[in-house]
Amino acid sequence: MGYLVLTGLLMLIGMIVSSTLKNKFHEYGQIALSNGLSGREVAERMLEENGIHDVRVTTSEGFLSDHYNPANKTVNLSPDVYAGRSISAAAVAAHECGHAVQHARAYAPLKMRSALVPIVQVSTSLGQWVLFAGLGVWGFGGGNQTLLLIGIIMFAMSTIFSLITLPVEYDASARALRWMENTRLTTGYEHDKAADALKWAARTYLVAAISSVAQLLYFVMVFMNRRDD
Repeated sequence: MGYLVLTGLLMLIGMIVSSTLKNKFHEYGQIALSNGLSGREVAERMLEENGIHDVRVTTSEGFLSDHYNPANKTVNLSPDVYAGRSISAAAVAAHECGHAVQHARAYAPLKMRSALVPIVQVSTSLGQWVLFAGLGVWGFGGGNQTLLLIGIIMFAMSTIFSLITLPVEYDASARALRWMENTRLTTGYEHDKAADALKWAARTYLVAAISSVAQLLYFVMVFMNRRDD
């Protein structure tokens, strides 16, 4: 019951932050960028001015599906960002290029996060079931301390990944905003709105990290209590 209450509360907070983020991006997506550049043009310009010539800017389906893929060196922008000429489009495009700059400069947290991806993929897909087996919920029997410990270790890998993601995302936004300000890509008003949009985007990762840490601590406490019984 305690786990369900904790999960429900964290989900509610996550939904509030996610809803606010979507509203912010919709609001700033209605404000045209004064220089008229599209998200694709912003991305290409930022890459060029940072001396990055081996990264392609392409489009990907989905709302806020924007991401940088270090495996094939592509900045993938959602249709609204790729073709959009708004503050939101510029902010998102610059942020994703911030990741490309991190990759080119061998930014340590990004390298650490990339190295953890294969491990996290396994722990995410199997860890939940191992935890349930260890806790003895949903018909998994009376629980098992060894399985619970293994599940906690697997869940901890996802938590570490979430924590490492924070400096990666915040740094990418900082690089984007600094570049937009130094190149005068945005005016003072536009820059403030772009910063606000990226701030709320970063908060989604912050909530995810806090949620992961809280759940991990809960599982650890359950394990410690059962060990003392």
